[in-house]
This record gives sequence, C-alpha cells and structure tokens, in this order.
Amino acid sequence: MRAPRWLRRLGSSLLIGGQAVSATARGRINTIDLFDQLMEAGPGSFLIVLITGVAAGSVFNIQVAAELSSMGAGSTVGGVLAIGLAREIAPLLTATLLTGKVATAYAAQLGTMKVTEQIDAITMLRTDPVEYLVVPRLIAMVVMAPVQCLLFFAVAVWSGQVTSTEFYSIPPEVFWNSVRTWLQPDDLPFMLIKAVVFGLQIAVLSCGWGLTTSGGPKEVGTSTTGSVVMILVTVALMDVLLTQLLFG
Repeated sequence: MRAPRWLRRLGSSLLIGGQAVSATARGRINTIDLFDQLMEAGPGSFLIVLITGVAAGSVFNIQVAAELSSMGAGSTVGGVLAIGLAREIAPLLTATLLTGKVATAYAAQLGTMKVTEQIDAITMLRTDPVEYLVVPRLIAMVVMAPVQCLLFFAVAVWSGQVTSTEFYSIPPEVFWNSVRTWLQPDDLPFMLIKAVVFGLQIAVLSCGWGLTTSGGPKEVGTSTTGSVVMILVTVALMDVLLTQLLFG
C-alpha cells in the first residue's frame, strides 16, 4: 500500500529543504537570483503587510478598547494589544500573507519549470536545481519574514494607538506607557524567532511542491493550491508548538 501523494510530497519537500540548508551552509548560493527573490519577498510585499497591519491593529484595538474602557481599565489597552500582536497575531498573520503572496509565486514558478522540462535542462547543464532555484528563495524568506513581521507589529501598534486616542480618548502617553509596561524583554525576539521558522516552512514547502509537480500545465495550479494548504496547516501546528516552547 502506497503512502498518500501529499505525504510523499511532504517527505520530498523536507529532503529538498535539507539540501537547500546544507548548500547555504556551504556557501553554495546563487547570488544572481538572490536579489530578485529578496525584492519579491520584501519590498514587493510591503504594501499588503502595511495595509493588513493597519486594519488588524485598528480592529483588534476597537474590540479590546471598547471592553476595557467600559470597565475603567482604559490604561491597559496598549499593553493588551502589544502582547496579543507580538505573541500571536503578527507572526501568524504575516506568515499567512506571505503564503498568499510569495509561496504561490514560488510553487507556480517552479511547477511551470518542472512541467516544461526546464528543471531537466538545468540538471543536464550539471547545475543542481536545488542550489540554483531553491537556495535563493529560502534565504529570501528567512531574511524577509522577520522584517515583514516587525513592520506588521509596528504599524499595528501605531494604528491601535491612533484608534484608541480618536475613538476612546485614551492619551497617547498612557497608551505607550502601557505598551512598555506590559511587553516582556523576550516578546519581540520570540516573535522574530516564530517569523524565521514560518519563513523557512513557507520556502521549503512551496519550493518542494513546485519541484514535485508532474503532468501537464493543469498540475501547476493543483500544486500551487496544495502547497498553500499544506503551509497553512503546518504553520498552524508549528505555531502551537512554538507558543508552548517560547511562552509556555
């Protein structure tokens, strides 16, 4: 009895990821493609992260500030928002946004190259497709995911302060004092650790699904969808594990 296809592809993706990490450690990096991938995972995705950060910070804060202000605890609004964002919302939502924006591009690009036999051509030129194609994408995601997460956090906290001041008359100095009081020294480093792990997962699974695409052009769409589903499921499970390890 054969294992389900998704399980075989997951195993292949992990092997590809291992190869890519090993090649990176040995300095076998395709620097020509690396800049393009850094641009796509970074500046190319800033706008969507900024907009979602503003919306998430405002919505979360409106819900929290309304309840806390009614109980006379308006001075704690900033701290509650900052902790919620740093420990959970910022890394998880950033990973979801990057999955939709970047992982789909990776899976579709590599899947198209696989079905059009461009990967075979690269191999015939005695070039390792993992070193040539996967390593730059993996580095780009590991570098840019924490940057995007930090950007999301900063924008969301700022929008939370603006909404709490405008809608609930909480003075900015009270809000920021609450943020400083409630945030633990470890919260931001742990947030960035989560972002790095999620970035690694996104790169490995999207590239793995792309390189294991087989069949015709129709399979490229199936691979792209499959990679997104697998990334979201594994990121959610990893989030539970990391939360327990880092904040438990």
